[in-house]
Amino acid sequence: MTALLRAEDLLVRRGDATVLDVPGLELEEGGVLALIGPNGSGKSTLLKTLASLMAPARGTLLFRGEALRPEAYRRLVTMVFQAPLLFDATVRANLESGLKLHGVPAAERGTRVAAAARRLGVESLLDRSARNLSGGEAQRTALARAFVLRPEILFLDEPFSALDPPTREALLDDLAGVLRETRTATVIATHDQMEALRLADRIAVLREGRIVQYGPATEVINRPADAFVAEFVGMEAVLSGRVEGAGQGEFRVAAGGGFVVAAGEAVPGEEVRIGIRPENVTLSTQAEARSSARNSFSGTVTRIVPRGPFFKVELDCGFFLAAYVTPVSLEELGLAEGSRVVARFKATAVHLLRR
Repeated sequence: MTALLRAEDLLVRRGDATVLDVPGLELEEGGVLALIGPNGSGKSTLLKTLASLMAPARGTLLFRGEALRPEAYRRLVTMVFQAPLLFDATVRANLESGLKLHGVPAAERGTRVAAAARRLGVESLLDRSARNLSGGEAQRTALARAFVLRPEILFLDEPFSALDPPTREALLDDLAGVLRETRTATVIATHDQMEALRLADRIAVLREGRIVQYGPATEVINRPADAFVAEFVGMEAVLSGRVEGAGQGEFRVAAGGGFVVAAGEAVPGEEVRIGIRPENVTLSTQAEARSSARNSFSGTVTRIVPRGPFFKVELDCGFFLAAYVTPVSLEELGLAEGSRVVARFKATAVHLLRR
């Protein structure tokens, strides 16, 4: 199947320095591609290049298999930035502005504005001045203005980073629903791996202007290519060690006075890194609790950090480990800094990162 948008051999320079070097990248019809990476990794540069807002020093952009013509292409795509760029007018006028530029008749404008406002939850704000909107309301308006144009591709540049957590969570849920409903092909640049996982079906991880891993979202999140990707996508517990034994599809790595058992193949004596995602770790206050998990470690809670609808519980088990728990579990287990717990995880939850 022909990709909706394909980038080939992209090179972007700033002066004599190369800031982006991407051999290839694709966006499918109806797909959502997340560009993630730390600050300065090149994700916003790549986003703007794909949107034809920046010209590469080298490379080709193909739209539906043909070299794109920037002026025609820009009428088919739209971008939403971190800071909403709204006119000093009503929300309705902001939503209508792009439709007027595209020559959409007045009757159709009204229908499309009403539909977009309903989808993004700004129906009650249509007659309010954009100057009197909260940050979340302004970003909802910016998204509604983008969707009202029915773009072939929607580009989002860190659209949630300036919002408070409750507003961000609500808007993320609504945007995910709109993308499922409209099947609008989307590219989003973000430094938040949870945003990427909630919205995208494919992820590209950037580091210093290069893509270090690119593939289905679940594969990138659960099978990172190296320690950098692992740590960036939230596999916070990354341990270095030597393989002490192997056989029957498992191997053991010394850690915390015991052994971490992992599913897979490794050679005794091999130096490896292994990673465990926090959502794959369960906590208990009972050492003898029944579990099918091959790994069980006693530890001390060192820190508890709110993470959206969950809490991240950081542990000292002789090595660093983290687990996600719900507010209900946090209360039922009576967890606090200094609490003693037992952490368990399956051998299949351990990911091998060879050096």
